[in-house]
Amino acid sequence: MARKVLFVCSGNTCRSPMAEGIFRQLLGAYGVDDVEVSSAGLYALEGMPASEEAVTALAEWGIDISGHRARRVTQEMLTEADLVLAMTERHKAHLLELAPEAKEKIFTLGEYAGQPKDVDDPIGLPLHYYRQYAEEIRQLCRLALERFLGGQER
Repeated sequence: MARKVLFVCSGNTCRSPMAEGIFRQLLGAYGVDDVEVSSAGLYALEGMPASEEAVTALAEWGIDISGHRARRVTQEMLTEADLVLAMTERHKAHLLELAPEAKEKIFTLGEYAGQPKDVDDPIGLPLHYYRQYAEEIRQLCRLALERFLGGQER
């Protein structure tokens, strides 16, 4: 059965869709095909597309998130996931309130990657900030994936 990783941010239009796309690409590069990756937002407006800047920044790396549609995080998503990675400590705190029984598997992305820091929200900023945030997310996702896979190099 596939393991599930869920990324969570505020609106599910910038950070978490970028993390989802990047993590999925890294899984492919590692030859891992038994992990499902998804994303959601604490305050997402269901059906909203990923921000134009997020789509553009990832397209430059060959990652297509143009079909992404925002969805609001649910307790069921948190329960079903094997790992939940929030973008900030504030997001993590909200998720722990929503599903306290899932506390062993809820982390911030930075915390899980061994670099405890929040990933700030680029919403409304120019494209070059999205590129910077995407690079930061990619570095954290690479570290997180290695931990998730048990530290095994592939």
